[in-house]
Amino acid sequence: MIDQVQPSDLAAWLQAASAHGQPLVLDVRERFELQIASIKTDGLTFMAVPMSTVPMRLDDIDLSRPIACLCHHGGRSMQVAMYLEQHGCAHVANIAGGIDAWSRQNDPSVPRY
Repeated sequence: MIDQVQPSDLAAWLQAASAHGQPLVLDVRERFELQIASIKTDGLTFMAVPMSTVPMRLDDIDLSRPIACLCHHGGRSMQVAMYLEQHGCAHVANIAGGIDAWSRQNDPSVPRY
């Protein structure tokens, strides 16, 4: 089952998930989106892999780690989370509402687009 984690609850999810390995936030937005807005959190392991390249880069993603997927509003990241789960990722979450919700709930300095 894929957890739906609100940005305001992500720290708690990451803490709980750390029992299964070092958690990773996988941002599946396009490069131009990363240039507009990005999250920065101390101690957060972050990897950017655009959704369209995830199948080709699957070997670069350690599926044994807990992974929280992020996109703009949560749709693409949910699709990637389901894909990762189908390929053996046992601890995967979707950051509900994406970076837009991150801006509203956690850090209003992150631009909304």
